[in-house]
Amino acid sequence: MPNPGNSQRIAFFFLFLATLLIVVPVGLIIVIIIQKGLPAINWQFLTDIPRQGMRAGGIFPAIVGTVYIVSGAIVFALPTGLLAAIYLSEYAKDNFLTRIVKLAIVNLAGVPSVVYGLFGLALFVGFLKFGVSILSGSLTLGIMILPLIITTSREALESVPYSFREVSLSLGASKWQTIRYLVLPNAISGILTGTILGLGRAAGETAPILFTVAAFYLPQLPRSIFDQAMALPYHLYVISTQVPNVDEKIKYGTALVLLVLVLFMNLVAIIIRYRFRKKKKW
Repeated sequence: MPNPGNSQRIAFFFLFLATLLIVVPVGLIIVIIIQKGLPAINWQFLTDIPRQGMRAGGIFPAIVGTVYIVSGAIVFALPTGLLAAIYLSEYAKDNFLTRIVKLAIVNLAGVPSVVYGLFGLALFVGFLKFGVSILSGSLTLGIMILPLIITTSREALESVPYSFREVSLSLGASKWQTIRYLVLPNAISGILTGTILGLGRAAGETAPILFTVAAFYLPQLPRSIFDQAMALPYHLYVISTQVPNVDEKIKYGTALVLLVLVLFMNLVAIIIRYRFRKKKKW
């Protein structure tokens, strides 16, 4: 008979190898970005506008535009996705229609981002006449990350033991009071996990904002949600492919700022999730 210990060691070896195949390339990418981008990082680069055809100056308008767009997407997607998840997990009956809706939501999470960009262009820019603006871009990104937030929030809600609901209802609480004061507090860490994933995807997308909000060059900051804005992903694409003779350190510096911005947003969300997770009673 084969030795169970040997089988276990072989399994651990392949798991470790698979982990290395993921971690090592990601680590190399981060090291290269930091190594080549760090010389460009200074106060002027972070607070100045692009100059000399974007070959010099800073990326401040792109940073501000990215924060505006991602914040707008989360403001739209998180409440909408959470309410949809509550309905699907707590109120909707388990029938054929509900299963079709859940399957459609999961499938929408895999739709290419360029399709969402074209949808936003047709609906928000064209049909609703919002124009190429922060509002159109935020709504488009919000719809793009909505399936992810709905799916993770629904799974988090369904992971709360059903006995918690039974005890609350038996003590005279209404269904909404049970959800509001018992289910949601215990599911908030899982809900924030979906929000973190949505933040990362929204901040790094280029195709949706290309159609709905991004400006090639905009030296001033946007004044309203109906203005265009520069964004770091699109700005990085522009200086890498459309503008000749751009110093390499500016390209990698822009990539480094985008990476740090995404990591900072994720870190804030992770800290909030950790504080809520400590309050869980199970």
